[in-house]
Amino acid sequence: MTFEEIKNLDEQYVMHSYSRFPVAVDHGKGATLWDIDGKAYIDFTSGIGVASLGHADEGWLKAVTGQAVKLAHISNLFYTAPYAQAAAKLCQRTEMSNAMFANSGAEANEAMIKLARKWSFDKYGKGRGTVITLHNSFHGRTITTLAATGQDKFHDYFFPFTEGFRYADANDMDSVEAVAGHDVCAVMLELVQGEGGVLPLDRDFVQKVADLCAKRDWLLLIDEVQTGVGRTGTLFAFQQYGIQPDVVSFAKGIAGGLPFGGILANEKCKHVFSPGTHGTTFGGNPIAAAAACHVLERMNEDFLASVQKKGHYLRTQVEEMALPCLGATRGLGLMIGIEVKGGRTNRELAALLIDRGLLVLTAGSGLRFLPPLTITQEEMDQGLAIIRETLG
Repeated sequence: MTFEEIKNLDEQYVMHSYSRFPVAVDHGKGATLWDIDGKAYIDFTSGIGVASLGHADEGWLKAVTGQAVKLAHISNLFYTAPYAQAAAKLCQRTEMSNAMFANSGAEANEAMIKLARKWSFDKYGKGRGTVITLHNSFHGRTITTLAATGQDKFHDYFFPFTEGFRYADANDMDSVEAVAGHDVCAVMLELVQGEGGVLPLDRDFVQKVADLCAKRDWLLLIDEVQTGVGRTGTLFAFQQYGIQPDVVSFAKGIAGGLPFGGILANEKCKHVFSPGTHGTTFGGNPIAAAAACHVLERMNEDFLASVQKKGHYLRTQVEEMALPCLGATRGLGLMIGIEVKGGRTNRELAALLIDRGLLVLTAGSGLRFLPPLTITQEEMDQGLAIIRETLG
């Protein structure tokens, strides 16, 4: 098919809930993609942080196809090995107690919110279901996770939203205390606010929130949909903050390109969900779980150290360019935000870079880089050269 044929099908038959760039991607290898016409692109997006091992990774393909020829799906009414193995790998590397699997980040965060409210109901009864989140946060696009999202622009159209959320300012304990109350059951944080602009929270603030949760008997919920599974240079970002969550969510990169997500709970929360209190048909799907097992096996200490090294390299190189339209960088590991300056918007800069062969993302008012964690030195340098030549 030609680009125009694909575009025409999209315009006629697909709901336009996304504003697409004029590129029809056909195939990829590593951190390089080719469009339908054969033009190459360096990928600094990894499908918004999903293709953690890059495109067409041989080990990932072997894990996925090996499971696909055995069993694609059977439901959670029966046992299968892949989901149990994935749960064990996650718990053993995080000191969490058990896992529940879902299909996406929003669904994982829904499960986390439900668990917090049931935990509080089981212990305290009704009237204690409020969750504190942060302004500028993003937790998903379902009705409840939109309500949890602390950005006014998402609180429109879809009324009535789920009740039971209040918002505090990031890195401001006085703001957290101001919205506290006897009806609170949990605080829910992104340790790096991804969609809000790639804004890491202060370590001291996060530790004080954890202390307050322990003091008030609230649950500490950590949304690692974007930061988890190696993205920040540790398996989970909370491992860099000196805290141990009660519940943590994950998705995106966990299965290297397949829809998969879930939550991990600590010892006091491990039995909150009993049979029938929560579920999802595709959660723990054998093919996706087999992919997740492979992804987790790849993320050893050397792999994670390389993510930190690559992130430092990209940030340093961008800052040393001293381009008039780009400012300071921020982030952790290969989750990088870049300030945009001057008269052009981040969307305009992204369009220019994509046209020249570098796929990038936007976040807040800046640019965002989420390349595959396996990106090579050559691919990083090719992407940096496009930035320098296009925006210099």
